[in-house]
Amino acid sequence: MEIGIIGLNQSGKSTLFQIMTGINSREIFGEQFVKGIARVPDARFERLVDIFKPKKISPATVPFVDVNLSGKEAWDKARNGLGTSDGFIHIIDAFTSVSVDEMCRCYRQLEDELILADLIIVENKLERLSKVSQKSMRPEDHIHAKVLPRAKEFLENGRPLRELELAADELASIRGFTFWTIRPELIVLNVSEETGDTHFLTSEVQKCVSPVSPVVAICCQIELEISTLSPADRGEFLASLGIKTPAFERIIQTSFSLIGRMSYFTVGEDEVKAWVIPTNSTAPKAASAIHKDFERGFIKAEVVSYNDFIASGNSIEAARSKGRLRLEGKEYIVQESDIINFRFNV
Repeated sequence: MEIGIIGLNQSGKSTLFQIMTGINSREIFGEQFVKGIARVPDARFERLVDIFKPKKISPATVPFVDVNLSGKEAWDKARNGLGTSDGFIHIIDAFTSVSVDEMCRCYRQLEDELILADLIIVENKLERLSKVSQKSMRPEDHIHAKVLPRAKEFLENGRPLRELELAADELASIRGFTFWTIRPELIVLNVSEETGDTHFLTSEVQKCVSPVSPVVAICCQIELEISTLSPADRGEFLASLGIKTPAFERIIQTSFSLIGRMSYFTVGEDEVKAWVIPTNSTAPKAASAIHKDFERGFIKAEVVSYNDFIASGNSIEAARSKGRLRLEGKEYIVQESDIINFRFNV
């Protein structure tokens, strides 16, 4: 699991990466791909830590990758380095750009490059398929012969593959191509301190980009300063600006959700931990995040929702006595912020 940060030169990629991960990639010379870990902000997790006061805390985290490439073959190299990325943050220079049209032009400049790169792969694969007889085709070849012409039409019309409706088997069959534009994308406008109504600005930019790619705004100049402050000083600084939550925290949370991840909690005096799992995971699959043996020997999951736990006086036993702690089986779909204890036998 990781998220790549892409954008045109001088758009603020490395600054945003530093804000979220604390790593100044500009000081790491010669590295084309710099990886860092960001903590996923979660007020519920912090509340559980306050309640249990554990010896160890383990919040949810998400890896980000800063890309430092240029030149004719930049995106070919980037495809190899970002082949495992689950999604992207596409950052746009909105601090020197003076109009929405210019911001949209910056977006399209890179997006069109990525669309073209995907189109070349599709055309090459279709050409190879045209030389294969029907009898010689493998099962995935038949799926490709059905899906790729539709993908080609989408790309030729300047539309990213993430907008293409695909069945589960179709999507699975083309994952190996590592298409750029099929992966989720969060568009981030790097605005200046003087930018006024950012809500209006993001709404206007949203009209000219992919409708399935959300748009958010951040002033990297201010947020870099915020990220270096202690929690106490940060609260005072935010209050002075009339800001409740730093934009970089919302970006981390949004990108985390965008790639289809969520977290559940295990709690106790030894440790409070947020376990990262794909959304719509069954209880045994969620248990495998702890250890594969938990999935293999799964019996039941003791589950209480975070809200029910708080409503029960911050007590697991009280939640149990009130019937709010449930025993769930193998078909249970784990929900965001569930507190779970697994019963298993290997």
